[in-house]
Amino acid sequence: MSRLAGINMRASMRQISDKIRCLEICVEDEAGARAAVQGGAERLELCCALDCGGLTPSFGLMRALAGTAIPVVALIRPRSGDFRYTVSEKAMIADDIKAAAACGMAGVVLGAMSGPQQLDLDFLAEMVALTHAAFAPRSPLLTLHRVVDMLEKPEDAVPLAVSLGFQRILTSGGHSGAVEGRDTLRRMVNRASGRVAIMVGGGIRPDNVSALVSDTGVHEIHASAREPVEVDHRLRNLGFVTSDRRVTSEKTVLALRQALS
Repeated sequence: MSRLAGINMRASMRQISDKIRCLEICVEDEAGARAAVQGGAERLELCCALDCGGLTPSFGLMRALAGTAIPVVALIRPRSGDFRYTVSEKAMIADDIKAAAACGMAGVVLGAMSGPQQLDLDFLAEMVALTHAAFAPRSPLLTLHRVVDMLEKPEDAVPLAVSLGFQRILTSGGHSGAVEGRDTLRRMVNRASGRVAIMVGGGIRPDNVSALVSDTGVHEIHASAREPVEVDHRLRNLGFVTSDRRVTSEKTVLALRQALS
């Protein structure tokens, strides 16, 4: 290979590398994790009850997926609804962080509020410190979740996340879907200036992800990549499954990965 050809090849590889974004897929079972990995995900967020935004996964599920080939972080959310937690709920969160560390998770996803439009900074600082202690000597991955979308100005969470020690913020820009929140997402990316990663989530699909990345400058993508499946009518009639059940699709994960490359 000529010297010029080698230079051109390295330049081409840099251009390809610059386009590659980190794709995180949220999953709620072992089959979903397997589909996400095979589709090309680079990180998993593990939870249960995705239809209400996700809740803390079971101890057994965390242990089962701790050996996955890519990093797996656990969502720590004790119940659905708002993010203003009681004293006993905060104790559950602390215990669940310890359980995630004991199970071999790569990190945790956290969020809490102290009042309308206010993050619970004291509690979050305590939980970040507890996470580092529980995961030691490993360095945990720390994500501030979409609690920031409850703020009047989600971009105000950026310096707070930096000061608390979070590595990334998961957000839809304060809207139900990230496409509608792209202006806010762009401001968040600019305000972050590389100090914390802005990870976009909320209605992310293969047909909108490329334009969303170009419009906002985000470098991390979060999606469920789920598709509807047929359900056994007996399970549905007995209330064991909803009629609109969706599962992680390897094909959709692959399509997202290709759209980002």
